[in-house]
Amino acid sequence: MLVPKKVKHRKWQKGRSLGRLVETRGTKLSFGSFGLKAETAAWVNSRQIEAARRTISNFIKREGKVWIRIFPDKPITKRPPEITMGGGKGSVDHYVFPVKPGRVLFEMDGVKPEIAKEALRLAGHKLPLRTRVISK
Repeated sequence: MLVPKKVKHRKWQKGRSLGRLVETRGTKLSFGSFGLKAETAAWVNSRQIEAARRTISNFIKREGKVWIRIFPDKPITKRPPEITMGGGKGSVDHYVFPVKPGRVLFEMDGVKPEIAKEALRLAGHKLPLRTRVISK
């Protein structure tokens, strides 16, 4: 699973909901010929990224090459159940990557176009957002 080795600040503030803004970085294919692009905004955690990656690599029978263009580095804290208010912020539970519409999540190359498109379509079902398969 994807977890940062070292972070500058262990706990972050939540930030505001920016669901209607679009991404400005990471919107074009950089490495492969086919990609999976986000159409909506969501927090994608490391388990979901790993599930999508395994779906892609399993479908293409480990041929070609796959690039993961996102890395979860935003810590999400959680308090234990049945704890009263007060006592500070909870400990870090997991890490997420905040995805905005337009971000390329995965890229792949070295396989036939129909296989690549189907693998990316199946991987999109593992993610908590709407996606679209793009090609060069």
